[in-house]
Amino acid sequence: MAVTPSSLSAPVRPLKPKASADDHVMRLFILMIGLYLVIALALPLYAMFSKSVFDSEGAFVGLSNYLEYFRTPALVYSIQNSLFIGVITTVITVSVAFVLAYGFTRSRMPGKPIFKTITMIPILMPSLLPGIALIYLFGRQGVVKWMLFGHDVYGPIGIIISEVFFTLPHALIIIVTALSIADARLYEAATALRAGPVRIFFTVTLPGVRYGLISAAFVVFTLAVTDFGAPKVIGGSFNVLATDIYKQVIGQQNFQMGAVVSVVLLIPAALAFFVDRLVQKKQVALLSARAVALEPKPNKRFDMIMMVYAIIVSIFILGILGMCQFAALFKFFPYNLSFSLKNYQFDLMDGGGWDSYFNSIEMATYAAVFGTIIVFYGAYLVEKGKGLGVIRGAFQFLAMLPMAVPGLVLGLAYIFFFNAPSNPLNVLYHTMTILVISTIVHFYTVAHLTASTALKQMDAQFESVAASLKQPFYRTFLRVTVPVCTPAILDISIYLFVNAMTTVSAVVFLYSPHTTLASVAVLNMDDAGDIAPAAAMGMMIFYTAAGVKILHYLLSRGIEARTQAWRISSAN
Repeated sequence: MAVTPSSLSAPVRPLKPKASADDHVMRLFILMIGLYLVIALALPLYAMFSKSVFDSEGAFVGLSNYLEYFRTPALVYSIQNSLFIGVITTVITVSVAFVLAYGFTRSRMPGKPIFKTITMIPILMPSLLPGIALIYLFGRQGVVKWMLFGHDVYGPIGIIISEVFFTLPHALIIIVTALSIADARLYEAATALRAGPVRIFFTVTLPGVRYGLISAAFVVFTLAVTDFGAPKVIGGSFNVLATDIYKQVIGQQNFQMGAVVSVVLLIPAALAFFVDRLVQKKQVALLSARAVALEPKPNKRFDMIMMVYAIIVSIFILGILGMCQFAALFKFFPYNLSFSLKNYQFDLMDGGGWDSYFNSIEMATYAAVFGTIIVFYGAYLVEKGKGLGVIRGAFQFLAMLPMAVPGLVLGLAYIFFFNAPSNPLNVLYHTMTILVISTIVHFYTVAHLTASTALKQMDAQFESVAASLKQPFYRTFLRVTVPVCTPAILDISIYLFVNAMTTVSAVVFLYSPHTTLASVAVLNMDDAGDIAPAAAMGMMIFYTAAGVKILHYLLSRGIEARTQAWRISSAN
């Protein structure tokens, strides 16, 4: 056969590589984890939406429940109250956090590590605890009630103070990170152009951290609007959406209206989350490979001002914490200030007893172990898997979705889905298993982002070399990926454990008399009027979370010394 020029120029279609056995296994695992998110998140949310358009008899009523909701003035006021709390808390928290973060990154104030540690304390406490402390500080028999100048702490004042305390560390982490990524050359250029400190601040510093400030604002707003603990303890008659859900479900057993309020609460939280994601996509890299790290220069006056500011914030945080501990150790504060441990006799209180505390440790341990495995392996399959296509996009959406779902909404959705008699998974309801499942899902997004960030730092050549050597993917995963990503894995585990210990909103509808948790016991004791024992149980949660955090730090140093030696050698 003669070879013609046309046959030589004909396009040659490359052969598609056949999917290997590893590819099939990885697809199977990603589908399994995706199915977990569908069952534990998507289907319960669908069940909740469905419940909101049916009446108590099971008849479809369309939007009638929503119309009834918006015709009830007291419930509509709750929307306004929630938005008011969210906006005021956001303005105060982001402002306080920005000045504090600016001091941490732009000054040489003494005691930075101490101040940074103190400002992270609220993360280790349930959101109920600052409300309890404010009752002892500014309540009708409060120690310093005169500081409110006759205003009542029960209501918006108490809620806002509690929310600022609760959300401050979250905003601070984001803003410190944004301020830390700064190129010293920009400041040198501005100084060379004879720009003053004020102009440099508004033309260099603020534009560089605007996305961090926006992200921090959305995070704080979402946390403040959806929080249940502080409004429940110190809100008084000032209703918000989160407490309305609790009252409709627990107080009136009106599950249909509870579903309606949940959908209403879901809207601002979801909008804030998705707008934040859109803003983050517009962010561009501000730190190039040639960037020079910004080192703050000594300035005694500025350093002293920043240190005084950090001391004031620290006094606020330690004052809240210390008040809870003092109240728990006095016999009957403020009338009988003799030392006593009777407030720790939880078995004599209406809350769940010491069993609730040990249940929390058990649940948090399960959530940390199984949650870390599910989250990290799921992120690994998404980042390193080949040919996933649509599956990857769908999984990423499901992994991001929990951040937009308030815990109280998730808990109510679980009632509608898992408590349905026709659901074969009904056997999980009121068990420790469902508490673990809901906790992992509730905090899935941040853990997933942590794992994905660590995995993206690893070169894809690891998997390519392993494939060329005909090594199965699980061997590369266990021998290379896991050791390299050990710091991120440890961070995920402690994040899940601490949040499992402190959360109340995601589990308040799901516990049984045998699975009562410590955070729920705090709520129950506060409802029963046992405020001092509630403070004592809250402090037990704090000390446990703090102890595990310290243990995690010590273990991390030892493990990283063995698994991260390559970092030291490459740096040298």
